[in-house]
Amino acid sequence: MRKPTSFTLKALTLSLGLEGLFSIHAQAETSAYQALTDFGSNPGELTASYLVPSNQQLANSSALVVLLHGCVQDGVELANQSGLTALAEEKKFALLVPQQSFENNVKRCYNWFSAQDTQIDSGEMLSIKNMVTKLQSQTAAKQVYLIGLSAGGAMASAALVNYPDLFTGGAVIAGLPYPCADNLTKAISCMKQGPAESTEELSRLAKQVHPNQQRWPKLTVWTGKNDQVVNPENSHRLTAQWLNLNQINTTAKVEQFNDYQFSTWEDSNNQPVISLVEINNMGHGIAVNSTVKNGGIEGDYLLNAPISSMPEIIKTWGI
Repeated sequence: MRKPTSFTLKALTLSLGLEGLFSIHAQAETSAYQALTDFGSNPGELTASYLVPSNQQLANSSALVVLLHGCVQDGVELANQSGLTALAEEKKFALLVPQQSFENNVKRCYNWFSAQDTQIDSGEMLSIKNMVTKLQSQTAAKQVYLIGLSAGGAMASAALVNYPDLFTGGAVIAGLPYPCADNLTKAISCMKQGPAESTEELSRLAKQVHPNQQRWPKLTVWTGKNDQVVNPENSHRLTAQWLNLNQINTTAKVEQFNDYQFSTWEDSNNQPVISLVEINNMGHGIAVNSTVKNGGIEGDYLLNAPISSMPEIIKTWGI
């Protein structure tokens, strides 16, 4: 078993309490999920479950969606409660849910602040990559999309930078840009205040991973304006970093609603590439709305909102 780094145990005992205790009971049937095995090297010692919708052959899925949970959370429960499981069944896409353990991190957070777990082809990052490529091969999925919440959102940011050709698009919810921190002190500072680096520096550091990269995945970023755990500045800076990477200089198209705002940036072909969703009067978590079809149910860090994240994200991607 991999021994956690010395600062990992302190880290997320103190703080990276990005999530509190999650409901111990699944709110939807989980029997359709299967354990993903034999996916290759697993230096991060993660596990994973996957779902292939009923009446669908394993090698006949056009899209694969990957969900990275937040601290303390069970990934399958998050998929169920957020509405993502139901959406996978309805829209007929495959769903992969990697899972962190308490042995790797005392709060079950992905170690998003540890270089050994976030650098390309290292630690948890390599485990996630191998899981994705294994299930993509099994399902013959043509597009792969990544969703991350909180600590999982920070890991999603890292994965999108490390493997831009693997993912068609990403969604970072209440998360942080990569690279934002490589130790505990920087992690806490980034969570509370936002990145110390400028937008240009964040982009430069991302480009160092892939100096010749021309295409970066589409990205949608979600934040609650009252988030007291991860400063919404992180979502603004992540958006700015992605605009820089994609060399988009156009003005955002802004849709203002009573309790939330959509900002969308298009490329030179008038195709939406990056969006930022800001929800008024919402704290740290994912937006759910039980009145919306497959809109999820309230729980710890699943927050009632006028809009539901998962149906909107899936619609944005056109799945």
